[in-house]
Amino acid sequence: MAAAVNIFSGEATRYLAEKIASAYGSDLGLSTVAHFKDGEYQPSFEQTIRGNDVFIIQSTFAPADNLFELLLMIDAAKRASAKRVVALIPYFGFARQDRKDKPRVSIGAKLITNLLVAAGVDRIITMDLHSDQIQGFVDIPVDHMYASSIFVPHLMKMKLPNLIMASPDTGGTKRAAAYAKFLNTDLVICFKTRDKANEVSTLRIIGDVEGKDVVIVDDIIDTAGTITKAANMMMEEGANSVRAVCTHPVFSADACQKIEDSALAEVLVTDTLPREGKGKITVLSTADIFADVIKRVNKNKSISTHFDFLTML
Repeated sequence: MAAAVNIFSGEATRYLAEKIASAYGSDLGLSTVAHFKDGEYQPSFEQTIRGNDVFIIQSTFAPADNLFELLLMIDAAKRASAKRVVALIPYFGFARQDRKDKPRVSIGAKLITNLLVAAGVDRIITMDLHSDQIQGFVDIPVDHMYASSIFVPHLMKMKLPNLIMASPDTGGTKRAAAYAKFLNTDLVICFKTRDKANEVSTLRIIGDVEGKDVVIVDDIIDTAGTITKAANMMMEEGANSVRAVCTHPVFSADACQKIEDSALAEVLVTDTLPREGKGKITVLSTADIFADVIKRVNKNKSISTHFDFLTML
């Protein structure tokens, strides 16, 4: 017999947690966060969770308080005798720090997973990790969802006449190629170099975009420098239109304004981060997917159908 389910949220992701709980068919669990004048804070559960499956929803974007709140909530749930504690992290922050790319730097993603395990989490649910290998950083189950199950049906409904997929860099080629294979389209790649982080120095388009409706696929848009520069260049090379799909809309600094000023016709994103759909930005919800995964995890059922596009159409 499956344990009772309690769904809770950290303060930063309540906007999404409420939608997930509604899609699941329940209300959010009662929790509070006491804030003290010295800057400390203390989450607490205001209902019994003994013997239950507890799902704590929190994206770990900046500031680091969001991550630490999640850790405190996990610890509180373990000490309250929850049967299982599951961290549902729609956006897994620090995922870009997945290796030593230069001397004397940390591997931030590994540190974060160590902290989650040390706090007592039994399972992690997340979406579109920047690097798939992060799943191997821990010896507990990681359910890795893909936003492609949201974007692909949406793109098919748009019926773009001369669709072609594009990767904004060589690192994202595998992701864009998966879209291209399923949608039976060609693929173009952007080759970029950087002199420093968050700043593109050179960019070239590998492939023919003339007369095409281009869709650039990425997991994260941060400053929007690459995506807007690529879109402008593709339009100059004769593309009919350029759109982008992005799972995690970080949108640092003036990223939104760059998008509005660019040749991009539309940017499709999800609600793993708190962004509004306005201007060229369209937000698609992840709530139904996460709600279904909660049901399947609670009942110990397979979630593999979420990796098959055909089941989503």
